[in-house]
Amino acid sequence: MKPFLLLAIRADDAAADNEYASFLTLAGLKEGELRRVRLEQGPLGDVDLRDWSGIFVGGGPFNVTDPEELKSPVQRRVEADLHRLLDTVVAADFPFLGACYGIGALGRHQGAVVDRRFAEPVGSVQVTLTAEGQRDPLLRGLPATFDAFTGHKEAISRLPGHAVLLATSAACPVQVFRIGSCVYATQFHAELDMAGMATRIGVYKHAGYFDPAEADDIMARAARSNVTWPPVILRQFVQRYAHSGPAGPADPADPADPGPGLPSPQAASHR
Repeated sequence: MKPFLLLAIRADDAAADNEYASFLTLAGLKEGELRRVRLEQGPLGDVDLRDWSGIFVGGGPFNVTDPEELKSPVQRRVEADLHRLLDTVVAADFPFLGACYGIGALGRHQGAVVDRRFAEPVGSVQVTLTAEGQRDPLLRGLPATFDAFTGHKEAISRLPGHAVLLATSAACPVQVFRIGSCVYATQFHAELDMAGMATRIGVYKHAGYFDPAEADDIMARAARSNVTWPPVILRQFVQRYAHSGPAGPADPADPADPGPGLPSPQAASHR
């Protein structure tokens, strides 16, 4: 099987390593099947999609709605790298799944309105599939409503007409959407279980997501939640798009065939 690529932006090693481990475990992958590039550590470079089965983008402290004058050179470079990659991914309809920061990056790239109106606190929320979401192959088998872990300062308030809304929540209108057949993004963290939530509450306790004095209460509420379904999305993404054959023309019956474009598996090892 060709490996999957995880693009990460978390500068804190504990959070970054926990994110990688969570993607590995909950997606059902082995280490050699998921290669990580930490974008905050250096440029992405050229990416050849033919080397990969699919691409994940995780979350982190960046927000696409941060004022331009306040963005660091690293954040500007990461945004430019992802924008250039998404040009290729969307054109090829290549398997892509962005979470949290990934939904902002994909939304901004596709012309969605991303703003601060629909932030959600750290914790679990109830997500509801739309009619399109209940028919979508990546979400097949999920209940019409399920709990998921989230925590974000920005969100999509309006999708462009060509995007397909797949899931929503009471406080956030866009929880999952799709572009084309294979390009997805979730506002919630499909890769996050309780252990991961505990790590992130500790790491980002003073990052403005919640009052630090409430950390223990947030942890206790998260521990009482029933977040079991979101990892199914990761596993079904891997099962649907795992690709081992030579690259060839796209087959409408199997949209996982990669197109041109990303670093080689060897160049994208842990850094």
